[in-house]
Amino acid sequence: MTADPNQKLVRMANQIATFFRSYPEDEAVAGIHKHIVAFWTPKMRDQLVAYCTQEDHGLDPLALTALTIIPKAKSPIRAATTDPHEIGMGASDAG
Repeated sequence: MTADPNQKLVRMANQIATFFRSYPEDEAVAGIHKHIVAFWTPKMRDQLVAYCTQEDHGLDPLALTALTIIPKAKSPIRAATTDPHEIGMGASDAG
């Protein structure tokens, strides 16, 4: 049986949200947002946003907020890791 790619994206986003849960909410949302923008392709982000319009999508509320707004808070992620493509790391969460 083939795994649902939407559920894989939800699981990945929820793992990121779990990591940031110990931060204040505004920083957590900013950290999740920055991680997803830095490490996910636009196609992955768009697919998850579209999937989350359905009921019972299962996405953590922090991750959902991070996908749907531009955070005003500063991310707790170090600057060197927010834009890996700019420093030649070429990192991606795409699996």
